[in-house]
Amino acid sequence: MPRRSPGRRRLAALLVLVVVAVVGVVGWRGVQRLVHAVSGEQCEVTAGGSTYSWAPDQASNAAAITAIAVKRGLPPRAASIAIATAMQESKVRNVRFGDRDSLGLFQQRPSQGWGTAEQILDPEYSTNKFYDALVKVRGYTEMDIAAAAQAVQRSAAGEAYAQHEGQARATASVVSGQTHAGLGCALRDPEAAGDPHELAALLSKDFGLTGRVSGSTVTVTTGSADAAWAVASWAVARATDTGAVRVAVDGRQWVRSMEDSALTWRRTDTTGAPTTVVIATA
Repeated sequence: MPRRSPGRRRLAALLVLVVVAVVGVVGWRGVQRLVHAVSGEQCEVTAGGSTYSWAPDQASNAAAITAIAVKRGLPPRAASIAIATAMQESKVRNVRFGDRDSLGLFQQRPSQGWGTAEQILDPEYSTNKFYDALVKVRGYTEMDIAAAAQAVQRSAAGEAYAQHEGQARATASVVSGQTHAGLGCALRDPEAAGDPHELAALLSKDFGLTGRVSGSTVTVTTGSADAAWAVASWAVARATDTGAVRVAVDGRQWVRSMEDSALTWRRTDTTGAPTTVVIATA
């Protein structure tokens, strides 16, 4: 192994000293902020012993896809199929380009009757159109995810959907409320305070639920603990769009920050109602 030059050794030593100094001055939380500032914002979803990473915009779109399945009374399997499809087609991003005239989360084509370009670029519209087609696939709930996705999409590479099954199933499980406290996001502070009325409107659009606005908070009362966790997980995943800074449910809360703690749910001193979710925008 070649020996490093004295200059390189001095540089390495200097970097070590800088890291030590950072730890000494700002502590471990400061290092976490530094790491996230360099690596960027991120979300994590954990279910069934596996953890997967999402970029915030991807997590937001995946949450909308799942919430709409819940609103329509579809099983989590439907959301898993839809998320796996969007992962393959667009990386779960609402892209304005694609093969020929393909657009949006599912790369739907106006020329093939999926809707206008403007409609397809509305995530809620395109998701509903996907489910409209999926529920017409006989026995889709018993089919392999890739086969069900291909029955809707008719892709030239239909087997590719299968590679996304694990992350799609985990995300659908958490945002549908089957798995509690399984989604967190490390996010920078919003550039401007979120609008609670807009958040309540988005909640209604995705879940079909009514949120009560009071000051900067939106309170949602659901019919079960699972439904409450579905809303709470959705609220965290969509915080990048709504400006939410805190979500509380069932004696736990998520607090927006760039620290690792924002990837998990903290227990609070007070016990919240297991069917009520409080979302704060300030």
